[in-house]
Amino acid sequence: MSSAPHLHDASTRADLVDWGAQPDAISGTSHSSGRLVHKGPGNRPEIGIWVCTPGRWRLAIPRDEFCHFVAGRATYRSVAGEVIEITPGTAVLFPAGWAGECTVHETLRNTYYLTDREAET
Repeated sequence: MSSAPHLHDASTRADLVDWGAQPDAISGTSHSSGRLVHKGPGNRPEIGIWVCTPGRWRLAIPRDEFCHFVAGRATYRSVAGEVIEITPGTAVLFPAGWAGECTVHETLRNTYYLTDREAET
């Protein structure tokens, strides 16, 4: 345990944990792996590294999620039709409740922060 949870070499770290196939696949077989930096009580907040191979799937973001993409290429398309092109260096805040599809064109790597804030009902 550290007073400041951290991982070295987050952009290139190779000792990732297999997180399985990406759920809600539309095409392809995207596979995820990653490494946690921190999980709070009840898994809130959650901070880590996420890597995902090519494919396309539906997604719904449960809580505000900040992502900083350091490798790969993808397209996120909201249910309203907005398109977000992802390339290395892209930073995105997906608000709680954001829904749409993700198409990974080249294996993605990001660092993420899944906050406590849920979508308002």
